[in-house]
Amino acid sequence: MGIKSFQGNHVGKTQSFTQNMKVENCMQKNIVTFTEEMSLVEAMKIMIQKKVSGGPFINDKNEVIGVISEGDCVKQISDSRYYNMPMSDVSVGSKMSRNVQSIKTDENVFDVANKFLHFKRRRFPVIKDGKLVGLLSQKTLMKVALESTGNHWKK
Repeated sequence: MGIKSFQGNHVGKTQSFTQNMKVENCMQKNIVTFTEEMSLVEAMKIMIQKKVSGGPFINDKNEVIGVISEGDCVKQISDSRYYNMPMSDVSVGSKMSRNVQSIKTDENVFDVANKFLHFKRRRFPVIKDGKLVGLLSQKTLMKVALESTGNHWKK
């Protein structure tokens, strides 16, 4: 008798490795956030103390309204020194980027890798139901990829 099928009986539900690699399983949940009224100097001190290169700005409803980065701060430092203007009265809201690209919790982290390249961003706020729930950075994505390499990818 010939072989009719190479597939044996189905034994339970299986998921592929990439299905488990959702943003919600890899994102940072303890994130540094900023408010629009905060001074830029205060934001820079927080970034240095917390060892982060930027982060999202949220309103009182936990909605992302912008992001601030080291680059935004360096630009202000340069402008302040050039024009001899103090930075103490500069608010973060006046320097933050309001054009925010975000990602959703159910996206695959490997699909998000392409978004990092396309949008030229170092981090994405993670949004669920319009609210900030986490952050995915390029560094976190690299850690996930390295942890996965030994177990699931060919070396």
